Amino acid sequence: MNIKILDTFRIKKEMEEYKVIRLTVEKDVVFHGPNLWILFFAILVASLGLNMNSTAVIIGAMLISPLMGPIVGIGFGVAINDLTLIRKAFKNYLFAAVVGLIASTVYFLLSPIDEAHSEILSRTLPTIYDVLIAFFGGFAGIIALSSKNKGNVIPGVAIATALMPPLCTAGYGLATGQFNFFLGAMYLYLINSVFIALATLITTYLIKFPVKKYNDPNIERKERIILWSVVTLTLIPSLFLGYEIVQQHKFIDRANKFISAEAIFPNDYLLHKEIDPKKKSMELTFGGKEIGSDQISELQSKLKYYDLDGTKLEVKQGFTFIKDAGSEDRLTQLTLAMKRMEEERLMIKVDLDSLTDQSKLSKQVFMELKTQYPNITEAI
Repeated sequence: MNIKILDTFRIKKEMEEYKVIRLTVEKDVVFHGPNLWILFFAILVASLGLNMNSTAVIIGAMLISPLMGPIVGIGFGVAINDLTLIRKAFKNYLFAAVVGLIASTVYFLLSPIDEAHSEILSRTLPTIYDVLIAFFGGFAGIIALSSKNKGNVIPGVAIATALMPPLCTAGYGLATGQFNFFLGAMYLYLINSVFIALATLITTYLIKFPVKKYNDPNIERKERIILWSVVTLTLIPSLFLGYEIVQQHKFIDRANKFISAEAIFPNDYLLHKEIDPKKKSMELTFGGKEIGSDQISELQSKLKYYDLDGTKLEVKQGFTFIKDAGSEDRLTQLTLAMKRMEEERLMIKVDLDSLTDQSKLSKQVFMELKTQYPNITEAI
């Protein structure tokens, strides 16, 4: 029984012949003719998608992008100690990156829309989660490439690892002079590249493909040192950024719990809240009866119960019913408060519309995938 269970996990059971896999890898490494034109147009499609903030268009660009070829080639070449393949793959990898940067930069220079939408912003701050996506996506990609039954894995890996959007976002950063965008996006592109290649290397090594032997063992040792140095230098900043994002989310969660449970005053309504996890501060704006300093002090004393020690809490009055306030002043305060409430209502409406659009978009993307890959029965 145990043998049968283990047998279901064997990769070699349905693996292609080594020669076939090697030819496939070598073919996808080089950019020339149709492959080069596909790369160029995929870059333009991705740039348009980022410019329009269209998830469907960006997914389409990732599906047609041939960027994974050289990256898989680098990992495969390192695993089998083929320096010729490594050089060819690395040369084409750099070529593709330069073409992508130039094409996307020129597009965004010519585009009349230079606003950074959510699709651009989401690719300027890579974290450990991006490392994991690229790593596991790389495993899926090389296993599918090595299998006789490739199924729909390759297009799925192309979407998950998302190589094209960060490269085009880097072009946007260059075109608009926002070098923090350029550096963040290029770092994300490098993360995806390094860990797809690493996953390819590990899988190729475990499958035990034929390995070239060097006459000089020092060459192989130097190659390994360079590889793991690149992996480590890429991983460390992403770990730090990932930790920071987790801590910020935890702070926001604790702050919201504190506000919901403690920031309640009789005859007052919370008009607006602003939580800043970086500065560890909260700003609460109330409307209604005037809140006394003793009530604010009592509220601040409860921060420690929510692990919010050291958090700066500021309580503001949007409008108050004070006896000595003139009717004109009260009217102005009330108008401001109502304006804030309307802004919050509109924000909630935008969020609801976004959820509805996301559902429609998911169906649209599935139908597009179904057209290209008829064997797909469902998508998660």
